[in-house]
Amino acid sequence: MTGTIRLLLSASALAISFPLATAPATAQDTEAEAPSRTYSAEEFYTSTTFGTVSGQGHAFSPDGSAVLITSDESGVRNAYWQPLNGGERMQLTASQSDAYNAVSAFPGDGRILFTANSGGNEINHLFVREEDGTIRDLTPGEETRAGFSGWTADGSAFYVETNERDASSSDLYLFDAGDYSRELVFRNPGGYWLGSVSPDGRWLVVTKEETNTDSDLYLVDLQGDGEPVLITPGDAEATHGAEGFTPDSANLVYTTNEFGEFRQAWTYDIATGERELLAEDEWDVSFVDYSPSGRYRVTAFNRDGATDVTVFDTVEGEEIDLGMEVANMGGFRFSPDEGMATFAANTDTSPTDIYQLDHASEQVTRLTSALNPAIAESDLVTSTVARFVSYDGVEIPGILYRPKGADAQNPAPAVVYVHGGPGGQSRQGYNPVIQHLVNHGYAVYAINNRGSSGYGTTFYHMDDLKHGDADLRDVVASKDFLQGMDWIADDRIAVMGGSYGGYMTAAALAFHPEVFDAGINIFGVTNWLRTLESIPAWWGPQRDALFDELGDPATDSERLRAISPLFHADRIVKPMLVVQGANDPRVLQVESDELVEAARANGAPVEYVLFPDEGHGFTRRDNRITASEAYLAFLNEHVGAD
Repeated sequence: MTGTIRLLLSASALAISFPLATAPATAQDTEAEAPSRTYSAEEFYTSTTFGTVSGQGHAFSPDGSAVLITSDESGVRNAYWQPLNGGERMQLTASQSDAYNAVSAFPGDGRILFTANSGGNEINHLFVREEDGTIRDLTPGEETRAGFSGWTADGSAFYVETNERDASSSDLYLFDAGDYSRELVFRNPGGYWLGSVSPDGRWLVVTKEETNTDSDLYLVDLQGDGEPVLITPGDAEATHGAEGFTPDSANLVYTTNEFGEFRQAWTYDIATGERELLAEDEWDVSFVDYSPSGRYRVTAFNRDGATDVTVFDTVEGEEIDLGMEVANMGGFRFSPDEGMATFAANTDTSPTDIYQLDHASEQVTRLTSALNPAIAESDLVTSTVARFVSYDGVEIPGILYRPKGADAQNPAPAVVYVHGGPGGQSRQGYNPVIQHLVNHGYAVYAINNRGSSGYGTTFYHMDDLKHGDADLRDVVASKDFLQGMDWIADDRIAVMGGSYGGYMTAAALAFHPEVFDAGINIFGVTNWLRTLESIPAWWGPQRDALFDELGDPATDSERLRAISPLFHADRIVKPMLVVQGANDPRVLQVESDELVEAARANGAPVEYVLFPDEGHGFTRRDNRITASEAYLAFLNEHVGAD
């Protein structure tokens, strides 16, 4: 990934997808007639969210008859066995409140591992579900944050990282798969983020963030002195991301922007120290993964807001033709004998489903059906990639959704949709929030303003120490772009976004109060001084890198105050909807409380929706429905039909 620190305020829970590249269409393409009907938020969220297990986890049941997945079909995310013969799913956990996310099956029996936190507070614990259904917390502690880090080659033990010793650093433990006893295998001296362990159990890769433009990789010999050894050029200002080890443990695979604008994939030979180029393109390499033996290599590229995946058979020396129209894929998991693989796939108009690839027959079978059968897929809208020239000549990309039936005689009101981050990316792929709005007649432009990832290093860093100014002016300039389309109602354009996108929404209403007709701020930062000072300890070394990007409140307080909407709320005059989770550890509830109070005192029309059981992103289906209903009702009132 381009830069982890830039994604700490992303609204990832608003939409989950594995989108892939499609040929961009022009913004003026004519849509078909109006949809056969409009659908409620409840109907959109009756569609099911499916997810594959962790990249380091086992996916298949011991007998190979089922694959472990996460699904929210009960209304809350829980773990399930999904039969490979198309039979009925078997629910393994039964949470009715907190999201339970499956991370791995045990390789020798029916136990599973999953993570969960309390009310969205992001303090994840690792749990085991025994075969008899009992659940045990393997990482207890009120402030302990833990994560699964993979299995030993023989399946007798698994790795877990926790910050129980030092809230700002995670140590690595090896848990016995039988009795869950554990031993400390790496004591973090501080300043390192843990990566994966090599299949032979000898090597651990760790990352050190120097600045938001410079990060390095280190190898730790777990059978030696345990000291991190630098393996990337320390004098090169570049970011490096560990992808994991090759199955033979001989090489580390990593991505880097050391050699140009876009991230390439390289291998590092542990024995010789030699580096070799593995994959490159005129876009970023998103990830590289292997099947257990290394025969199959999966490589993904982030091409223009979409992820283009190839599966390469290293024995036959050729790419595998999956033979399916759907090209939006990710989350590949191979069976132990490599006879089959499962993966997730979606499109703009179809939520993520789980698929099975049989290598012998080369057949692909869909195992799940995510889209609510009450919704006709033909009523949903496929996005296009649309660019415009911003205020200073910089070309800004984005993802444009045109409602069916919108034309010059029936122009649609529009919403500029700002992603989280800073440094996230609006992408193609199914998004129920957006499709719900488009289905009800709203054009949506998901802007990738400067500072977004996926468009090269220079574009990514154009907003460093210029947040709320350079990037915000792109959002403002997008209104002129939309007004130039004859099928958009140029006098009814709103702005909305979650997390950093929520900040951008509030900033647009405060600093450019006459531009947008309304705004929806979803858990957005309003006071950067308080937010940066209250960063949770488990952000660890990324805290300093984030200061490097946004500013240090101890030394840059004047500028941070100047870009904080709370201190300029007296300029907010347009209608605003604020949506917040009470348990949010990143953007505290007080951020929204105070902005709502200040804007109301100024006489601005403000609505406030507060979820007492959510954090930074909404995981409960009922809350997602409530939020989407609030978005639509607010827009209908303030920028909808005349």
